[in-house]
Amino acid sequence: MGFFDGLRPGRAADFDSGSAATNAIELTKRHSQVSLTRQDAATGNLRINLTWRMRTSDIGGGRESLLRHPLKALRPPEVMGHSQSMVNVDLDLGCLYELTDGTKGVVQPLGGLLGDVNAPPYVKLSGDDRFGSASGETIYVNLDHREAIKRLLVFVYIYDQTPAFDRTHAIVTLYPSNGPRIEIGLDERHPQARSCAVVMIENLKDELVVRREVRFVYGFQAELDRLYGWGLQWGRGYKAKAEK
Repeated sequence: MGFFDGLRPGRAADFDSGSAATNAIELTKRHSQVSLTRQDAATGNLRINLTWRMRTSDIGGGRESLLRHPLKALRPPEVMGHSQSMVNVDLDLGCLYELTDGTKGVVQPLGGLLGDVNAPPYVKLSGDDRFGSASGETIYVNLDHREAIKRLLVFVYIYDQTPAFDRTHAIVTLYPSNGPRIEIGLDERHPQARSCAVVMIENLKDELVVRREVRFVYGFQAELDRLYGWGLQWGRGYKAKAEK
């Protein structure tokens, strides 16, 4: 049985939650949160997607002489897709969870902690995209069990031996079962940061609220844990070798 079949037997199409054709809500420092409950989007499966691209300055773009093309200095930095042969970037998507019964844990590629969407923690990582493909990495949250969820912290971290956040253009997008998608861009320049707390999803008095965080840290999951008071014990983790 495939992954999507396991999520909801016979209804794989339900995971096309949200639509790229609808308007998007961009969470910013000034407008940092939105209520899924008030938008009638607090049921069904919430799809959380991470995609990233390299900036052209790191893949050979932008190197032509400004003396020959002076107007290029006035253009914004171009962002292009990339392949494994160009760069070695591995951004990973993860989620710290806390349930209303006190259960705490993490869903992430490291350690194969992929979660479960039909049983606690009701959070499931679909896979590990190591090269920034168009589909990126995706986490599913089963909001039909929202009463069991206290808070979820979605984060992005850089796996070992990869460039820092200032060399990539990353976007985390939330696709609710109803209404517009929600976008959070990771465009701030933090060249030494290894992890970023992107968005918090909290159940506040029976209202499901999505709040932008975008807090970069120079450590990994343990530092995010300390910052948000999760209280988990952390050890060194490794990934399985990528399939060729």
